[in-house]
Amino acid sequence: MADWEVDHFMTARLAGKRAFVTGAGQGIGRAITLAFAAEGASVVAASRTLAKMQDLPGRASSVRPVALDVTNGAAVRSAVTEAGPIDILVNCAGWVHSGTILDCDDADWARSLDQNVTSCFHTIRAVLPGMTGRGSGSIVNVASVASSVTGVANRAAYGAAKAAIIGLTKGVARDVIRSGVRVNALCPGTTSSPSLEERIAATADPEKTRREFAERQPIGRLGTVEEMAAAALYLAGDESSFTTGQLFVVDGGQTL
Repeated sequence: MADWEVDHFMTARLAGKRAFVTGAGQGIGRAITLAFAAEGASVVAASRTLAKMQDLPGRASSVRPVALDVTNGAAVRSAVTEAGPIDILVNCAGWVHSGTILDCDDADWARSLDQNVTSCFHTIRAVLPGMTGRGSGSIVNVASVASSVTGVANRAAYGAAKAAIIGLTKGVARDVIRSGVRVNALCPGTTSSPSLEERIAATADPEKTRREFAERQPIGRLGTVEEMAAAALYLAGDESSFTTGQLFVVDGGQTL
């Protein structure tokens, strides 16, 4: 190992920590996985689709991809047990329903809740005993400004699920506040990601839609997954050790 690599490892912000990141196959979850690995963490990268993560070990040797359906509580418990002691949990798995409540059928509603918030219920319940037993840990739930923070058109089901994540974040943070475990919510604004690009491409006029998405933010552009990963890195690490039960809004001024 070169001298600069040794120096970087010794000063890396997450050196010696093990992180468990859901939704690591693409977008914000993938960017968080790579950012954590670059800062010295060993990362269990979970996604329903293992094929999306085949190149992650090549980009960061400390990343271990696992296929996981986060809506399956038994599967989550098994994956967490196999991972070993977890210092950082990032809940980034989710699904966006596009449309008003009248466009949302029972199956869409159930999927919104299951993939966005019930998944967090499963993972938090699985990691929390170990964290509280060791007296330390950081949980970062990726919510959204489309939640209890603000209303966004055509995001009724999604906003309801992300608002539930915020409520879960605050409730668990209060329950464990003297245990050494912190729980916070990252609330991104509109962020350029494969998921967003798919939704844009599905519209009648993709270029117009992209401009409209960008114009949501007074700053005049979409956020990047790397910007969201940097925010997650702060919440996960010791620099935010006095922060718990909080919403970290990174939205280019969307909710000003």
